Amino acid sequence: MNPYTLVVITALTIALALQFWLLSRQAIYVQRHRTLVPDAFRNHISLEDHQKAADYTVAKTRLLRIEEVVGTLWILFWTLGGGLNTLDYFWRTAFPSPLLTGTAFVVSIVLIMSILDLPLSLYRIFVLEERFGFNRITPRIFVADTGKQILLSALLGIPLVWVVLWLMNSAGPSWWLYTWATWIGFGLIMTWAYPAFIAPIFNKFTPLADEELRARVVALVERCGFRTDGVYVMDSSRRSGHGNAYFTGLGANKRIVFFDTLLESLSPIQVEAVLAHELGHFRHRHVFKRWLFIGTMSFASLAVLGALIHQPQFYLGLGVDSPSSHVALILFLLVIPPFTLLVQPFLAYILRTHEFEADDFACRTVNEPSALCEALLCLYKENASTLTPDPLYSAFYDSHPPAPIRIARISARNSDGLKDET
Repeated sequence: MNPYTLVVITALTIALALQFWLLSRQAIYVQRHRTLVPDAFRNHISLEDHQKAADYTVAKTRLLRIEEVVGTLWILFWTLGGGLNTLDYFWRTAFPSPLLTGTAFVVSIVLIMSILDLPLSLYRIFVLEERFGFNRITPRIFVADTGKQILLSALLGIPLVWVVLWLMNSAGPSWWLYTWATWIGFGLIMTWAYPAFIAPIFNKFTPLADEELRARVVALVERCGFRTDGVYVMDSSRRSGHGNAYFTGLGANKRIVFFDTLLESLSPIQVEAVLAHELGHFRHRHVFKRWLFIGTMSFASLAVLGALIHQPQFYLGLGVDSPSSHVALILFLLVIPPFTLLVQPFLAYILRTHEFEADDFACRTVNEPSALCEALLCLYKENASTLTPDPLYSAFYDSHPPAPIRIARISARNSDGLKDET
């Protein structure tokens, strides 16, 4: 057997088994603790809300298991099943230019995979989210959003694919370095452009109108030294009942955004505490650190692809007869997830550390540190977030600390009476 075939099949099998085991642990653990609200939450979360969160978590876990199986089967179809080889042959006969062939090949793969993902996406939105009262997307909005996503992806993605394939074919042995720099540059530009030019395509953003809340926000932002081009409310209630807040953008083109669903469920001091948490990410340079991590991972990945691209056995072992840059790129993107799975718990640990740091910053910054606990408790309830995740599953996947650990840590910190540090 070709060594690449053996390695990929082994990696896919181990990854699927590991994910199934962790998802099963999560479902069993949450179900086991469904009948009793944890002591720390009994005065804030009713048994009915706790059970809704448990059922919602288990339902999402079941869907994730289906998605993992379907995703693995599609990888096998595209590679060992000959899907990529057939599509590559089709475009080779349609275009004489390698660059046109490669661009058409990559774009068609992305489009086909998006179409194949539609049934599960529709189920997730119109069945699972609907069942638990979170879905507010109408079929009309879904179709409009999908059309916008396709158009935007075409306008931005096709030129990017063209440039990447041109570099792969023309830039010599160091093509992967130039490609890495192009990818990072594109990502930074998109981060800068997102708040002002991309997000408004899908949602309506209006300046925060509540004068009391606006005064709190402005004062907090000034204390934190955060420069922004505005504080906005997003009409997220048109699509979902979940609440959240975030800041986005780069340089002076940064925006603070509140979901309208968040403002409906929290008091002004609680909203201030949530914003202080988000600003804690800014103060601790978490966005930069995450970009550094992403840049390092993409650098290493492209270096590996640079070594594989000239290996004929790499193509033959994965069901492709004719080596090419565009096939190598798609093959690599298809088979790399199982190999990067073990990076996931390390990344999750880093992100949870960032959340703890942002919580500490919020407690030091707001006048009522207990408001952060109150806000989080409200969000756990409104978003049906489980209070009892499986510890191992949480350590492997969760970007946010489990609710009991997070609330206990904030409460302990507040009870210590530490002085504010601005």
